Amino acid sequence: QVQLVESGGGLVQAGDSLRLSCAASGRTFSSYRMGWFRQAPGKEREFVAHISRSGAVTFYTDSVRGRFTISRDNAKNTVYLQMNSLKPEDTAVYYCAANVPPGTIVGGTREYEYDYWGQGTQVTVSS
Repeated sequence: QVQLVESGGGLVQAGDSLRLSCAASGRTFSSYRMGWFRQAPGKEREFVAHISRSGAVTFYTDSVRGRFTISRDNAKNTVYLQMNSLKPEDTAVYYCAANVPPGTIVGGTREYEYDYWGQGTQVTVSS
């Protein structure tokens, strides 16, 4: 069983920055592929970003590319989402998710590719 705990959400103004953190349990965090998703009110949960086990490979949904950066610190069992130039449309509950061995990932953008989820952290961006 893997537990994921997000933190760092809050209320900010458009143009501000936030850094979300997701702390994972387990002694093999470096073997987890990690992702961030978000769910805005009245909408389905959507993919935001993905990072490979080593951190060498990352990819993003188009709407955040160039503004958000996913990273990880395997020594701290933590994945981060640095969010810059925030917009009101970024308002959502943000979730981190883990794909753990022996699970495989094809694209890393689908919810079903992840085995464990955090409880979410609210990000609200005012205009």
